[in-house]
Amino acid sequence: MTVTVTCAVLLAAVTHAGWNALAHHLKDQLLSFTLIGGGGALIGLLALPFVSLPAAGARPYLLVSAVLHVTYMLLLMRSFSLGDFGQMYPIARGTAPLVVTVLAAVFVHEMPSPWQTAGVAVSCAGLVGVALWGLRGTRPPWAAILAALATGLAIAGYTVVDGVGVRASGSSFGYIAWLMILQGLAIPAYALYARGRQLGAQLRPFAARGLLGATLSVIAYGLVLWAQTRAPLAPVAALRESSIIVGAAIGAVFFKERFGAPRIAAAALLVVGIGLMLRAG
Repeated sequence: MTVTVTCAVLLAAVTHAGWNALAHHLKDQLLSFTLIGGGGALIGLLALPFVSLPAAGARPYLLVSAVLHVTYMLLLMRSFSLGDFGQMYPIARGTAPLVVTVLAAVFVHEMPSPWQTAGVAVSCAGLVGVALWGLRGTRPPWAAILAALATGLAIAGYTVVDGVGVRASGSSFGYIAWLMILQGLAIPAYALYARGRQLGAQLRPFAARGLLGATLSVIAYGLVLWAQTRAPLAPVAALRESSIIVGAAIGAVFFKERFGAPRIAAAALLVVGIGLMLRAG
C-alpha cells in the first residue's frame, strides 16, 4: 500500500459515500438507481473510443461482476428503503472487508500479513461500532439489517471477482468502461418496463443529480480497480470502507441523523486499523 495507492483509495471512499448519499436522498429508489446506472453506462460508452478492449481472459469476470453489481444495487435499494442511511451504509460496507480477506486468501492465494490481519480486524471492529450504534433499547430493524448484510456479501463477491478480472484485462480503464456499460443497463431497462412512458417525465427533474451521482460512482470504482492492480485485495477493500465515516458524517449533517460519541470512538478505532494496514505496506 504505497502513498499513491492509499490516496487513490481514500479519494474513492469519499466519492463513493457521496454518490450513495445522492442515491439515498431521492426517495424513489428505482428512479435513483436508474439515473446512477444509466449515467454510468453512458459514461462507459463515451469512454470506449479512448480505452483498450479488455483481454479475453478478463471477459468472463466482467460478466460475473456485472451480475453481482446488479444484485448489489438491488439489495442496496432495498436496505436504503428500509433503514437510515447512517446505519445501513456502514453495515453494508463493513461486512465486506473480512469476507474479502477470506475470499482473497482462498481464491487468489493472497495470504494477509500479521499487520494486515490486525488492521482489517481492528477496522472491522470500528465499522461494526459505527453500524450498531443506536440499536440499544430499540427493536432492531432486522429486515433492513439483513438486506444491508446481504449487500455486504455482494460487495465482497464483486470485489474479489473484479480484483482478478482487472489484473487479467491489461487495461483497468477498459475494464471499468465495459463494466459500467454491462451493469448500468439492467435497472434502467427494468424501470422502463415498470414505469413505461411516464419514466422520462419522472427522471427529468433529477437528471443533473443523477449524472453527478453516476460520475462519482465511476470515479470511485475506477480508482479502486486501479488500486487493486497495485496492492493486495484485502487492505484495499478495508481502506476503501473508510467511506463509512464519510457516510456517517453525511447522515449527521445532511439527513439530521445523530452521530454521537460512540460513533466518534468507533471512527477512531477505524483510523487505528487503517494505520496498521498502512504499516503492512
